[in-house]
Amino acid sequence: MNILDPQIDNKTTPAEVLVGRKLRELRSQNGLSLRALADRSGLNINTLSMVENGKSSPSVSTLQQLALALDVPIATFFESEPVVKRVVFTPADQRPMAAFGKTQMQNLGQNLSGNVVQPFAVTLKPGSGSGDRMIVHTGHEFVYCLSGAVRYQIEQEEFILKPGDSLVFEAHLPHCWENQGENIAQILLILYPSDEREETGGRHFSLETIKKE
Repeated sequence: MNILDPQIDNKTTPAEVLVGRKLRELRSQNGLSLRALADRSGLNINTLSMVENGKSSPSVSTLQQLALALDVPIATFFESEPVVKRVVFTPADQRPMAAFGKTQMQNLGQNLSGNVVQPFAVTLKPGSGSGDRMIVHTGHEFVYCLSGAVRYQIEQEEFILKPGDSLVFEAHLPHCWENQGENIAQILLILYPSDEREETGGRHFSLETIKKE
């Protein structure tokens, strides 16, 4: 499963509307009222109502709580009917892209079967990053800095990645990252979830807009 699906009409429909529609669909499929989903997810019922009605753009942490409550990958909120592939070739000028505020995230393995490897090319404007909360997910995470400088925090330890530097770590360790420099930074981010149902890429960003270029 993947964070983007080219079959979605995301050129004309705002991302928060798409997510809201999918949330309502998933909630109905599970036979849950807004109150029941609020109790199960730990989220405020007014927050859920605003998300469902396309009036609020949910944060990564909110999507994570909803995904856990509904027992689905985060990617489910952005999918229609995925086309599973055993081999994925992605030309440089045809990378599916999601824009999260000051961050661009390009999916290099869209529709790859098994969801075992999730590769992304990430471009970070100054001040952008994974958000305020520490991230936790299954499996391992690999990061390679292509340009600029990115600060990674894993538990209490900080790492400054510059071009050519890399990190590999167990992703259950709380982590976050940010471009604290004055220039645009780029990283190669590869996620290896131990649970194939889990789509971990979306946990690293706050959702604002989604588009396909």
